[in-house]
Amino acid sequence: MFSYIITVLSLAGLTFNAFGMSPTELAQKHNIVYTKPAKTWDEGLSLGNGLMGALVWGNGSSLIISIDRTDLWDLRPVPEFESNAYKFEIMKKWEKEGRFEDLINLYEKPYDNPGPTKIPAGRIKIPIPPGRKVEKMELHLERGMVSIDLNEDGKIEIYVLAGHPVGLIHFLNIANPDLELVPPPFGKSDDNKKLANDDLRMLGYPPPEFNKEENTQSYLQDGWGGFRFAVSLVKTNLNDREQLAAWSIIPSKSAEINPSATAKEEVQNVLGRNYKTEVQSHLQWWERYWNQTFVSIPDNIIEKRWYHETYKFGAAAGMYPISLQGPWTADNGKRPPWKGDYHHDLNTELSYWIAYSGNRLGQEQYFIEWLWNIRDECFKWTQRFFELPGLNVPMTTDIIGRQIGGWRQYTHSATTGAWLAHHFYWHWKYTNDENFLKERAYPYLHDCAVFLDAITKNCHSVDGKRKLPLSSSPEINDNSPNAWFEELTNYDLSLIRWFFTATAELAGLTGNEKEQKQWLEVLSEFPELWVSEKEGLLVAKDYLLPHSHRHFSHLMSIFPLGMLNPYNPKDMEVINNSLNYLDTLGTSEWCGYSFAWKAILDARARRTEDAIKNLKIFSEAFVLPNSFHCNGDQSGKGYSNFTYRPFTLEGNFAAGTAAQEILLQSHNGVITVFPCIPDAWKDVSFYQLRAEGGFLISAEKKDGEVKKVIIQSDNGVHCTFLSPLTGEKLQLSFQPHEIKEFISPPN
Repeated sequence: MFSYIITVLSLAGLTFNAFGMSPTELAQKHNIVYTKPAKTWDEGLSLGNGLMGALVWGNGSSLIISIDRTDLWDLRPVPEFESNAYKFEIMKKWEKEGRFEDLINLYEKPYDNPGPTKIPAGRIKIPIPPGRKVEKMELHLERGMVSIDLNEDGKIEIYVLAGHPVGLIHFLNIANPDLELVPPPFGKSDDNKKLANDDLRMLGYPPPEFNKEENTQSYLQDGWGGFRFAVSLVKTNLNDREQLAAWSIIPSKSAEINPSATAKEEVQNVLGRNYKTEVQSHLQWWERYWNQTFVSIPDNIIEKRWYHETYKFGAAAGMYPISLQGPWTADNGKRPPWKGDYHHDLNTELSYWIAYSGNRLGQEQYFIEWLWNIRDECFKWTQRFFELPGLNVPMTTDIIGRQIGGWRQYTHSATTGAWLAHHFYWHWKYTNDENFLKERAYPYLHDCAVFLDAITKNCHSVDGKRKLPLSSSPEINDNSPNAWFEELTNYDLSLIRWFFTATAELAGLTGNEKEQKQWLEVLSEFPELWVSEKEGLLVAKDYLLPHSHRHFSHLMSIFPLGMLNPYNPKDMEVINNSLNYLDTLGTSEWCGYSFAWKAILDARARRTEDAIKNLKIFSEAFVLPNSFHCNGDQSGKGYSNFTYRPFTLEGNFAAGTAAQEILLQSHNGVITVFPCIPDAWKDVSFYQLRAEGGFLISAEKKDGEVKKVIIQSDNGVHCTFLSPLTGEKLQLSFQPHEIKEFISPPN
């Protein structure tokens, strides 16, 4: 039988021996090592502090540090969206009349305009001295640092310092290293050649104001509408063997603020202090980060995947949300892929899935606060376009939350706000934070509920059930006219049914019983999910997914929404039928993120072999040498017809989520340890993964047997725990911060 004791000992002390290595040693196992520099920016070794980022690569003769900052944006408005025709009612009318060219001109072509767009900050070039060569480049996950070893004991260490808008370069045994600060090619073209639409020169900026003094280089770049940013690079000698350089990037929207002076001051403040103290503070940040949660998995590919994604999440997640490329904007003279924007029909959502069971809610909360802070802009858009009360969110946005266009069926979806609201709900579920529930979660869901109630109130099917006037399912039928469905798609219907259920739940928890009743009444007016007896979940009523497709939008009710309960046999039949049918269609039209998402779905359904297989395919075929997800299949093995390589981050973080889902699940009110691990995993452990209800879970399996599970409650609530030995469900109650340790009895 499975026994337990109650203790208040330090949890770290209880579980350390389960790993045999420290958290930083576990991360260090998976450092990325190059024996020669990567020759493209998108294979550069990545550094970041959530605000600034850097990619370290080379072209043979020089090392290159591509530098970036997340809030560098061209924020020119989209004039088409100020027109009188830009209204939902007119969209519906034009769709009905078949005015598809007009619709494309109004909604989709503006996305091809030069701006708005994320913009890069430039690069630092470090020429390799004559007679020297790069012998090794290494990304140290445990330290957030890149080291470059040269022959004759030369060494370069590069940091993007935690807590400072500053990057630091330390040179050892390299006499008087040369550095060149290179702005992006924004300046207007001097010739009459036609520029590609995504060329940075299309933005029409003037050339930068460049300043070079002894050991100091800087430039000031004017952007659109008074926006400016400055980059400052300063070098100093420590002694005969060591030199330091540092850079900073400072943006400004105000003529009263001098970004050049501020950037130089940031650099000089760091260089003027003991650099070892600054580096030590940076290393302590990363040590705390790795000590917070870590795993030990006897499959090197999957363990490496988790450490690489958890590292990038720590480097990318900051005060602004993770955009398509995060703090690593393309350094190739062009706009970043898809403008480096915020896509809310999958990309931002998948990027933050890793934070919940991964116990990285400190980083995730930046996303929540950003969504909260852009509400006014989203309210204005909802009222301007839909002419309705309440809150919805544009699907493609700039950094201040404004609609920037694209395929109209998704950029102007009525349920984008509902999917984003799911993050408020999950934050509440994983923290059990009463203040967050009252001050953020329920108010946000309430405002979204007002909108969804309003847009469906007077729109009904022939059977009298509510529906949306226009419904779509990302990205089924792409942007063709038949991407709109007459009846609700399962994507929209799943979000709506989950949403009103959750909103009613939170209304009840906050004491708003009248509103709870109201939202439940609205919920009752929608149909149930569309399900086929053999194929499981449909795309829409009487519409079966016809072929392989990259976006599993019709399976939202399985994950992330968790509406179908794997502990319920009837629901499990629907889940299995849905996944079986997805498998029969094949993977020819999948992107990398599809394999990561499918691994999560498989783990939720306890399809262990499939979960491991899909996670490994993602890792081996859709990931560049620096660990970036590159969308298309790079293996040549035919996993997908997509073979392109624009890098985006959502697939990375979904893959990290899949590894966590294999180790721990807490959906549908039950905490389950090791729910989907293969029998071959005889020794596997994890420390402080997070479960719904505000529980931190640690567990150890050794020699094929679960030895211990430790549960700590943040707030002191009840949970249901499924014993990994007996299979029985234990009903447990906790005091705040109480720890229960379950120990396998001796043989």
